Amino acid sequence: MIRVCLVFLLLGSGAVVAEAQSISHHQQAVAAVQQLTLRQKMNEMHGKGRVRFALSMMRGMAVPVRAGGNEKLGIPTTVFLDGPRGVSLRKGTTAFPCTMARAASWDVELEKEVGAAMAKEIRALGGNYSGAMCMNLLRHPGWGRAQETYGEDPHHVGRMAEALMHGLHRHRVQSCAKHFALNSMENNRFGGDFRVDERSLREVYLPHFERVVKAGATSVMSAYNKVNGEYCGQNTHLLTDILRKEWGFTGYVTSDWEYGINDPVKAIKAGMNIEMPSGKRYSTPKIKRALRRGLITMTDIDSLVVQTVRTKMEFLSRPDTAQYPPSLLACRTHTDLARRVAEQSAVLLRNENATLPLDIKRIKNLVVSGSMMNFEETGDRGSSRCYPSYVISPMEGLKEKCQGTEITVIGIEHHDTTKLKEHAAIADAVVIFAGTTYLDEGEYIGGGKIRSREKPDKCNFIVNVGALGLGGDRTDLRLHDFDVAAIKAASAMNKRVIVVLIGGSAFMVEEWHEGVGAILQTFNNGMEGGRAAANLLFGDVNPSGKLPFTVTKRMDDYPPFDPFSTATEYGYYHGYTLLDRNGVEPRYRFGHGLSYTTFRLDSLHFAGDTVEEGKRMALFSVKLTNTGNRSGAEVVQAYVGMSADKVELPSKVLLDFRKVTLGPGESVWIALGINREGFRYFDVNTNSWNYNVRPWGLSVRIGSEIEIGEEVGF
Repeated sequence: MIRVCLVFLLLGSGAVVAEAQSISHHQQAVAAVQQLTLRQKMNEMHGKGRVRFALSMMRGMAVPVRAGGNEKLGIPTTVFLDGPRGVSLRKGTTAFPCTMARAASWDVELEKEVGAAMAKEIRALGGNYSGAMCMNLLRHPGWGRAQETYGEDPHHVGRMAEALMHGLHRHRVQSCAKHFALNSMENNRFGGDFRVDERSLREVYLPHFERVVKAGATSVMSAYNKVNGEYCGQNTHLLTDILRKEWGFTGYVTSDWEYGINDPVKAIKAGMNIEMPSGKRYSTPKIKRALRRGLITMTDIDSLVVQTVRTKMEFLSRPDTAQYPPSLLACRTHTDLARRVAEQSAVLLRNENATLPLDIKRIKNLVVSGSMMNFEETGDRGSSRCYPSYVISPMEGLKEKCQGTEITVIGIEHHDTTKLKEHAAIADAVVIFAGTTYLDEGEYIGGGKIRSREKPDKCNFIVNVGALGLGGDRTDLRLHDFDVAAIKAASAMNKRVIVVLIGGSAFMVEEWHEGVGAILQTFNNGMEGGRAAANLLFGDVNPSGKLPFTVTKRMDDYPPFDPFSTATEYGYYHGYTLLDRNGVEPRYRFGHGLSYTTFRLDSLHFAGDTVEEGKRMALFSVKLTNTGNRSGAEVVQAYVGMSADKVELPSKVLLDFRKVTLGPGESVWIALGINREGFRYFDVNTNSWNYNVRPWGLSVRIGSEIEIGEEVGF
């Protein structure tokens, strides 16, 4: 009793000193919350007003949105800044390649660097909480916000998101795993009800969230949509049964913004800690009425507030003596990192007869065309939009690289390709930059679709909301007709046609694929994207990216996708597991990606079991050799086939990967660790995990689709 009184005195004086720190952060949080009035407790349960949110939506005017905080009691304030591809909606920050591009790097260490750089810029702007960690599974590549996530495979998504999280935490910036859960449709994200059986939910759509939660994520953001009839922001099964009781999550849950909570009583009962960006549902008068009617209790409120306060006290009190001056924003180190990430993320899909790399000494006449050649495209125009001080377009990157080369730039007007054909016939090579912009995909902002790309960036965000239809889901994965016309016209006259694909996800390529020499997918590759593309095309950088999704030959090979559906069934299979099950050959499989050098895999063998970080791991080793004449990076991917008596399992799933760089002729032994916890399925009869699963084989592959494997009992 004396000790508790001492804590009250210490906290009441505003001093978080050694005596108070000698007890747990939980006890400190309980002591502090007991001193709060209801209004002060509600201050911890919502952001501070819509004005800041409105300012954040204006062009380059973002201000951090605050929630909670009580200096007298030593409770820190949460200061939020969004940004999956860099601190968003604020002028002068670094625009990194979009999340999907970084996913294609398959480089967890590089993603940690990105997270750390983002964290430094957040701290330089006075923030301590990031919304960068979008990690919903790409069930269908038509999803408008595919660019904000890491792809179709739970293991790959989880590994990459965890890396970003550790980078953010390195500089004491809180992480937010979003959007929990099943958010992979944009147009009807507010009203969609995604139906899923319990086994599919646990095995397919949640493992990546579980990974980052158990690795230390400080918060989770709920999704707008419903899951099995209940909104995610008030879904007890998701927020309490699974997140807290099963996974042991001790952080706090925030709503998605503005419309993330529908019923405040249900949300409180389900475990929703904070409404963002303001107290629309979690207002003091509404909560007082609910308390008077007995719909909720003060214990319900206190439990949620203690979770939030404890997390902030524990995380934000960690030692950090680093300085974060404004000069960190888009500093040379960060812009160089943005270029390096763009270079490491590009995927060489096709390269017939060594079309690439181009030899700058031999290319005297280069023809450039396509709708994206002059477009400064870093991504969509929604909440993730960046306002860097500059963006290097593809055309600018080529001109900077090819100062001694004659470049003929040809636009396509009204599908007239006559001029393009004439110049392509005598060119040393033709490069066509094609793809999608924020008019085609991204965060959906209503209105009618606009396909024109003339002066697309002349109106600001506020005008766009009321006047233009921006972003949303794609129901057609083809390129626009004018880009297809340019590709076909050029390839009819020249065998050395290179198509550079720019966008957030997969494109169907069947109608023009066979006629071109090379295809390079660069995604939305950030402020330094033009320089990176030029370096890749001319061989200064060897492509090493691998697809984080499957590219099919037919749209029907993907799961059904209706962007405005109010009720959608989410099945167990999608992506490569669906194609494997149906015996369908993709155009480019998950993990595909070529190089300017060649690699060989051999000598795969089981090396025994070990325990790493409390996990029992099956260890394998394989030898990778660079058999070409230039340095290059390759991703070694390990897939395991499993079987069980009572349920059907995918023929193979990704369970480990490693990215390594080798010089010409160099070899290295690569260790692969397969977590035996992955050998399981969710038994709906017992409502628990069943580990009676037999791994029957391991296959190891690289991006060029060279694969070795063996049946192993391990």
